[in-house]
Amino acid sequence: MLDDFMVRAVLAGLGLVMAAAPLGCFVVWRRMAYMGDATAHASILGVAIALGFSLPIFSSVLFVALVMAILVSTLSDRNFSTDSLLGVMAHSGLAFGLVAVSFIEGVRIDLMAYLFGEILAVTPRDLLFVWGGAAIVVALVTWRWSKFLTSTLSPDLAYASDIDPRREQLLLTVALALVVAVAIKVVGVLLVTAMLIMPAAAARPFARTPEMMAVVATIIGAVSVVGGLWGALLYNTPAGPSIVCMAAIIFTFTSLFRIPLRAR
Repeated sequence: MLDDFMVRAVLAGLGLVMAAAPLGCFVVWRRMAYMGDATAHASILGVAIALGFSLPIFSSVLFVALVMAILVSTLSDRNFSTDSLLGVMAHSGLAFGLVAVSFIEGVRIDLMAYLFGEILAVTPRDLLFVWGGAAIVVALVTWRWSKFLTSTLSPDLAYASDIDPRREQLLLTVALALVVAVAIKVVGVLLVTAMLIMPAAAARPFARTPEMMAVVATIIGAVSVVGGLWGALLYNTPAGPSIVCMAAIIFTFTSLFRIPLRAR
């Protein structure tokens, strides 16, 4: 079954969606889109470190993404402007990563594969990492769901409920770093933020509860993966960007659907 490259691609995309869709709801609610973008950009430095020292790319990218997430969470509490801090670290990580890659000799590097993903080249070993990472993220979000939600809705209410919002923010950023490490093979670092945000944003008109929004976002993400891969196979277009294009089309239709709902 796993000998079919398209089956592996679908399974990899669905594994990414299982992790990214519920987490993406918190990214939308907390307005953490730039945080996801910064973490994704910094992961290029992890790719350079992995290639330079012959380390596994997944673990190296995860390490850099975790360091990035922890640094941002720590420095944002010390009177640094969060937007400025994210902008500096995102572009610095991407720039240092690209410069570091240029110094590596004797290694052929396809930067486009890391920037935009290479889902059609996913191997059974890659599937193990994708679904393993997704399982950890889903377990973490399920375990901390009520605490994540309370600290997102009202930090004051969280403190009153004996919940530390900063700890929950840190756990969310750790989960975000894990999703970035999982997604680098599937849609690449430049498109991972889109897979976090678009399904969650498209699910809003159909959601009456936070839990429903997470479920609908997962369904929309799955449809985006299958539809994008089908379109890529049919029209010979890049697979990763095609998945994001499908998610963008769904978001456009759900946004138009939201207007009649508001009129009522």
